[in-house]
Formats: sequence, C-alpha cells, structure tokens
Amino acid sequence: MSKIEIYKGDICTLKVDAIVNAANTTLLGGGGVDGAIHRAAGPGLLEECRTLKGCPTGQAKITSAYNLPCKFVVHAVGPIWKGGNYGEEELLASVYKNPIRIAGNIKLESIAFPNISTGIYGFPKDLAARIAISAVTEGLKKAKTVNKVVFCVFDDENLKIYRKAIEKD
Repeated sequence: MSKIEIYKGDICTLKVDAIVNAANTTLLGGGGVDGAIHRAAGPGLLEECRTLKGCPTGQAKITSAYNLPCKFVVHAVGPIWKGGNYGEEELLASVYKNPIRIAGNIKLESIAFPNISTGIYGFPKDLAARIAISAVTEGLKKAKTVNKVVFCVFDDENLKIYRKAIEKD
C-alpha cells in the first residue's frame, strides 16, 4: 500500500529516489524551490537541463540529481493562477500525475513534491493541496512501484493546509 507523508523542511535534504522541482518552462533555474534545488545540486544540473530544451506547463522531465541525496530530479512546470478559468486546475493535476508516472516507469519507490504553483505563481494554497493529494492518489494506482510520496512543505501554514486536506481525502 502506498504511503503519503507530510514533511516540513527543505526538499533538498530528503533521501528519496526522486524529488520534484517546481520548475519554470525554461528548466534553467529560478527563485524559490527551483533556485534552491539548482544551488544544492550544483552546476551539473543546469548543464543537463540545458539539453532538455525546456518543458511545457503541466508536463515533467527527469534529470540526474548530482549533489542532492536523491537519485533523480523530476522538473514539473506548474500553471500560473489566472483566476481559475484557464485550465489551471487540470494543469496542476497533471503536474502531480506526470512525475508519479515517470517514477513508476523507471521503477522508483519514493518521490517528494514541493508546493507547486502556490508561491509566485499565485495558485490558492487550499485548492492546490486538494488537487495535489487527489492527483497523487490517482497516479499511485497506476505507478505500482511507488510506495512512498512525501509532500514537503516549507512553513506551518502549508503544513496545516496539507494535514487538513489529507484528513478530508
């Protein structure tokens, strides 16, 4: 049975098979979690990301993890919140399902997600948490090898939101 956990802290320190990077479409680093992952991984990550030629919103691409304690980084591009009438919910769901699918395809057992699209991209945090949990739960039904998913939150507000959303699911 798959296990979903919530962890408050730095995703760059997690010892899981893969961490998900809340990337932008260039995959060349940015602010927030994206910048932190690139800094922690070292220059090799940026070099490999350059070869990927970007990634569309809602999709994901995988790289090695370089100096991180995990094996892989799955770069997932979340949507910018524009009020909810531009497919943002569906795009956010795919940003959680695609990394689970990728992890299952290469037979990984564990993966960790940050809060995707809820920072500078402005996605409402409560809604994002519900979508994340629902999409991951659905994705786990197909990705048979993945038996541990960690939602890595950075602050008490998101910790509370995710705990509440998991209780409701």
